[in-house]
Amino acid sequence: MNRQAQAAVLFLVGAAVLHAGLTDLYLRYVKAGLRPLLLAAGVVLIMAAVATVWYERRGRGEAGDGDGRGHVHREPRVAWLLVLPLLALILVSPPSLGSYSAMHAGTALQAPLAYPSLPATDPLPLGVVDYAGRAAYDHGRTLAHRRVQVTGFVALAKDGTPYLVRMALNCCAADAQPVKIGLTGNIPPVLQPDTWLQVTGTYTAKQTKDPVNDGRIPFLDVTAAKPVPTPHDPYDESWNN
Repeated sequence: MNRQAQAAVLFLVGAAVLHAGLTDLYLRYVKAGLRPLLLAAGVVLIMAAVATVWYERRGRGEAGDGDGRGHVHREPRVAWLLVLPLLALILVSPPSLGSYSAMHAGTALQAPLAYPSLPATDPLPLGVVDYAGRAAYDHGRTLAHRRVQVTGFVALAKDGTPYLVRMALNCCAADAQPVKIGLTGNIPPVLQPDTWLQVTGTYTAKQTKDPVNDGRIPFLDVTAAKPVPTPHDPYDESWNN
């Protein structure tokens, strides 16, 4: 691939990174806190592409003035096919990780370092990670006599047990791991995997073991549930903050 083609690829990569960083697309790949770095990387790549074109043209001009020839070796046009994956990155938004990934990975739930006090809101909105940590390791002491509201996507175990799941990130989607809550009580009669639900319920001492890694999976006693749209950020970063 010649310098012009290299510059074009650099420019397209930079444009794709900027496009992702300036829209919600980047949330499909990395955690929200990395947005500034993503934007900076896109700008650097585009500047590198512009500099490559400038040096290439300058070099050709000097070569032509020096020997009167200024020959240019053309590269195979098939090299331009390398830009197709970049166009796909710009034009196609990949789905977030869902139930298939969740049920083939063990729960990432870990014992919280602390249990901050909770507001008096009723029902109390909690993340999947927050509820699961308090229910599994604090034995629900901070959840007693409270109605909680948790949002996640549905995953079904092999025995049909429904889970409410959120994928937790360290850095990016490549290292995403699930945190799971089992559902019991007033569960909707028909649940489709990957459907996003907002579940209202109360703490229950019921727990099970994740068949993948033997980790703890607490349950939530459901009193009401309704489908909701996929949230702005489908991943849960609270587990390592």
